[in-house]
Order: sequence, then structure tokens, then C-alpha cells
Amino acid sequence: MADESAYCVKCRKKTTMKNTQEVKMKNGRPAMKGNCSECGTGVYKILSQTK
Repeated sequence: MADESAYCVKCRKKTTMKNTQEVKMKNGRPAMKGNCSECGTGVYKILSQTK
């Protein structure tokens, strides 16, 4: 997958995600789930529905 960026709450800044996987939330919206490249905390990014 391409390098996605997401906001890490622990680092308090936007970082790149590693070990990303595309998931679908309970309400059917797509999202990207991965780990922060700096601290390793789990990060989550909601994607747009139009693809």
C-alpha cells in the first residue's frame, strides 16, 4: 500500500502509517488502520466513501 499519513494522538502530530490495512467500520465506511512510524501506537484514518 502507499504511505498514508494520519494524526497520532500520542505524538501530537501527523505521521506516516506503517503496517496498514484497509478495514470497514460497523457503519460500512472504509477506514485505514495501522501503526505510527515514530512511537508504534495504533492510528486510524477514516477514508472517503467515493472510490
